[in-house]
Amino acid sequence: MIDLPFQYVGNGPEAYAEHGPPAYKTEQAAGFDLRAAITEPINVRPVVFGGGPVSIPLGIAFAVPVGYELQLRARSGLASKWGITLTNGVGTIDADYRGELAALISVLGPKNYPVRPGQRICQAVLAPVSPGAISEHESLPESERGTGGFGHTG
Repeated sequence: MIDLPFQYVGNGPEAYAEHGPPAYKTEQAAGFDLRAAITEPINVRPVVFGGGPVSIPLGIAFAVPVGYELQLRARSGLASKWGITLTNGVGTIDADYRGELAALISVLGPKNYPVRPGQRICQAVLAPVSPGAISEHESLPESERGTGGFGHTG
């Protein structure tokens, strides 16, 4: 198991006090939940009614190991019941970032969503990354797919 040091920041101590620190809920869970480190509920309006992304502080900072990223992802229950999503799809926390994490959420469903203090609002997954040696070339090798884009494979 990879060591993933963290510290509470901002309202983190209060957000996690009742439920304890982030932890994997089962032995084979890929991710662990992070909580809304807010002191008052925040009402998030649906995008369809002019609501925009809302940044929810998570009250925690991590020292992600070199060679890894911490991915912030939507929680499936909130997505299926309320249409809650992370606005940027998956948020990447780089190994050299040490600030407070935040979840940028949007509501795709038809109703306002009240984010409550201490609520589990997103999940985090530690994933390995492989840096690439980026280099310009005059041409690229041919492939079976070629330049076929969106919907090209069926």
